[in-house]
Amino acid sequence: MPTPTKGPRLGGGPAHERLILGNLAQALFEHDRITTTQAKAKRLRPLAERLVTFAKRGDLHARRRVLAVISDKGVVHRLFTEIAPDVAERQGGYTRITKIAPARVTTRRWPSSSLVREPLTGGAKTTAAARRGGASRTTTRSAAAAAEADVAAQVAEEAAATDDVETAVDAAARAEAAAEVVAQEAPGTADAAEADAAADAAADFADAAVDDAVEDGKA
Repeated sequence: MPTPTKGPRLGGGPAHERLILGNLAQALFEHDRITTTQAKAKRLRPLAERLVTFAKRGDLHARRRVLAVISDKGVVHRLFTEIAPDVAERQGGYTRITKIAPARVTTRRWPSSSLVREPLTGGAKTTAAARRGGASRTTTRSAAAAAEADVAAQVAEEAAATDDVETAVDAAARAEAAAEVVAQEAPGTADAAEADAAADAAADFADAAVDDAVEDGKA
């Protein structure tokens, strides 16, 4: 059973939350930095990381997956043609959350979500190369498990859309198991980041399906 997403749900329901996060991701990729609440920044981060991972793939299927979240084609084009090449050497950590100076009327420090587009330094490149050498992303088992996690996430998404709770939860469990395999076989690689993002997405879809079922039961 996948671990439920921590923290309060945003908006009035799962669909509203997805809309809020999609709008936040669109603003982030358009301006490179946004100021929001701590809860929204934490919920936005895994989604933004997953969308950047899709952009790095660059194929048509990946573009369609991004367009399902971000409706502005201009922003999607910028993500694929400008942002993705800038982070091509990174294996994750495409966003950061920082606290900015407080407003004059309050002492609260608002969090800022921003993209990490700076090129890797020489030492970081050496570390990344060592990781690639020590755990090749082309290993058959890790690549197959990463693909299985992505397929399971798609199944969970479709099941959540049709209120099939059992299928969504089962798919989320399969995605989580596949992500664990990739983490063991090829830690620190693009496959591991993609599988982890797929598992998180599948868990979110399963949680949304469960929440919808509970709400329907109370109605």
